[in-house]
Order: sequence, then C-alpha cells, then structure tokens
Amino acid sequence: MNKGDFVKAVAEKANCTQKDAGIVFDAVIDTIVSVLKTGEKIQIPGFGSFEVVSKSATTKINPLTKQTIKVDACKNPKFKFGKSFKALFN
Repeated sequence: MNKGDFVKAVAEKANCTQKDAGIVFDAVIDTIVSVLKTGEKIQIPGFGSFEVVSKSATTKINPLTKQTIKVDACKNPKFKFGKSFKALFN
C-alpha cells in the first residue's frame, strides 16, 4: 500500500474527501517530525511510540578488505509498537 492508497482508505473510513484525508495525513507526519526534532518522545496509547535514538561513533571492519572504517555518531528516529497493538496480530 502506498501513500495514495492509504489516504484513499482513510478517506473512506472517515467519510471525508481524499483531499481532506491527505491534508490530515501530511499534518500528522509534519507534527511527528517537528516534535522529534525537539528531542521529545511521542506516545500514542494502543499504537506505539516515536523517539530519536543517538548512536555513538564506532569503528567497523570491512569483511572484504579487512580495512577499518570509522562510522560517525548519528541520531535515528525509532518507532516501537505498543503491546496491545502487537497483541492484535497474535
């Protein structure tokens, strides 16, 4: 399912136009990004949580050349599904 299919399905469930559903979808994504950029965590009960995780700088070894490679420190977004959401699939 791509974004267009998702927006269409949401519009049908919410009984609204695809344009309105697309605007809401974009607003949700923009809000998640802006909140995560501030360093806050987003928790949605019954669904999951979004957060930014910091990874420290490390050194790795290329298995083909045996050469050492430096990997810079970085921040990555992370999503973890909640227990009740996972339970829906088991």
